[in-house]
Amino acid sequence: MVTLFRIMALLAALALGHAPARGQAAAEPDSMGALRPGDILQVRIWKEPDLSGEFLVDPSGMVTLPKLGERRVAGVPMATLRERLLAEYRVSLRNPSITLTPLRRVQVLGNVNRPGIYNVDPTLTLTGVLALAGGANANGNLRRINLVRNGQVVRERVTEGASLATLDVRSGDQLYVGERTWVDRNSGVLIGALISAVTTVGIAILARP
Repeated sequence: MVTLFRIMALLAALALGHAPARGQAAAEPDSMGALRPGDILQVRIWKEPDLSGEFLVDPSGMVTLPKLGERRVAGVPMATLRERLLAEYRVSLRNPSITLTPLRRVQVLGNVNRPGIYNVDPTLTLTGVLALAGGANANGNLRRINLVRNGQVVRERVTEGASLATLDVRSGDQLYVGERTWVDRNSGVLIGALISAVTTVGIAILARP
């Protein structure tokens, strides 16, 4: 009987897909959310819609801002960059209020409802990013999310609750949602069959004289 129940527990675990994920070390996020080429700088200036918007960081680390022209932003901590822009905008604006947000251009691919490129705040979790892509489709497996960079998988089975900053997700990276295995898709059927088989065996054992 003990062996029977051990087999039952093992099969149930396999049917539910509770295989342990590979361990992964946490990466250090960018210093103060500093921008890289390919990122987007989102600028919001209170009561100045013509000066606000999303501006691409070019390969040389520059952005072109309304009224200011080209400014180097790559590698500059966001707090420092905000103070610099405030000082420059004060020349033409009275008491400007500026909010800066670094955005990463990330592709969400694989088994999601709306695959594509999304400009995302690095403080978002993977759950938030996947929500932008409409979530996983019927075949999507949220336990099989890989981070791909330059055609190479740099992290396997990343957890949904991890933030993009913690994972060091960069513009141009891909988040690929893998497909559920046959066992995952048919776990209900397998568990039903397993329970039925175990019940039958158990009754047969109990019925022995």
